[in-house]
Amino acid sequence: MNGFDYDASAELYSGTSGRTRQKTLKYQRFPRAADAIRYVMEDMPANALPGCSLDVDEETYVGRAILPLYESPDYPLPRRAKAAQ
Repeated sequence: MNGFDYDASAELYSGTSGRTRQKTLKYQRFPRAADAIRYVMEDMPANALPGCSLDVDEETYVGRAILPLYESPDYPLPRRAKAAQ
C-alpha cells in the first residue's frame, strides 16, 4: 500500500445485525490507522469484515479492501494471533 499513512487517525464503522432485520452501525475513532486495522483483523470476528468501513485521510476502505493494508510489508505493528472465536 504505497503511500498509505498508518499513523493518520482513522474512523471505523462496523455493521452488525441481530436476529431481526434491523442493522446496527457502530462507530469507533482510533488515533492511528494501524490500530484500527489491527482491531478489525485481530479482534473482530472474521465474519464482521464485510460490514466494516475504514476512513483514513479522506479515503474509504470497505470490507476486504482492509485486508491488504494489514498484509502489507509497510504495516508497522507486529501481527499477533487472532483471538479464538
